[in-house]
Amino acid sequence: MIQLSEVSRSFSVGGQTVSALRNIDLSIAAGDYVSIMGPSGSGKSTLLNLLGLLDRPSSGTYKLDGGNVTALSDEQQARVRSEKIGFVFQSFHLVPRLSAAMNIELPLILAGIPVDERRRRVAQLLENYGLTERADHRPDQLSGGQRQRVAIARATSMHPSVLLADEPTGNLDQATGREVISLLEQLTEQQVTLILVTHDPVIGGRAKRQLHMVDGQIISQIES
Repeated sequence: MIQLSEVSRSFSVGGQTVSALRNIDLSIAAGDYVSIMGPSGSGKSTLLNLLGLLDRPSSGTYKLDGGNVTALSDEQQARVRSEKIGFVFQSFHLVPRLSAAMNIELPLILAGIPVDERRRRVAQLLENYGLTERADHRPDQLSGGQRQRVAIARATSMHPSVLLADEPTGNLDQATGREVISLLEQLTEQQVTLILVTHDPVIGGRAKRQLHMVDGQIISQIES
């Protein structure tokens, strides 16, 4: 499903070139559960941004479902991102003035999904994540765990085949964090590919496949 070949990413900082990723080769199959770990500055978030088509490699090739997405235009990449990739972030990234239901519905509106189908999906997602009674609440009226559940519901509203989670438990207490991770893990049972960036070795160790990065390179892979 995901194939990276000799992927590198460099940035120019203060007149110097900084290599954030160096010659990454990586294959991830549909339904895989992968964690990416490593110290700050190791390239974890840069790799996640490339996988999510939020950034482009300086060199190398990224294939998604057999297609070379590095060769696509910005508009084409945005379409692929909308249709195939969901994102869950540490800071939730919910729209403050919108209700839980409207936050979940937003990607569906942007994708032009008909109103009846939007309402059906939103109602189902609210029920799936135990948010029906919080549908009309704004993010500031929700707990951290509820906000992250809204974020997961929003991320899955377009039925993505890949879900990218960047430190999804970083702003949660341990008990709530475990609940959120369990919700994410359940998605792999539906053949959603889950790729998780975390500093927490306990959370990272739950993944079926664990990648460890240092200085822009994958230095080890562990399968459990």
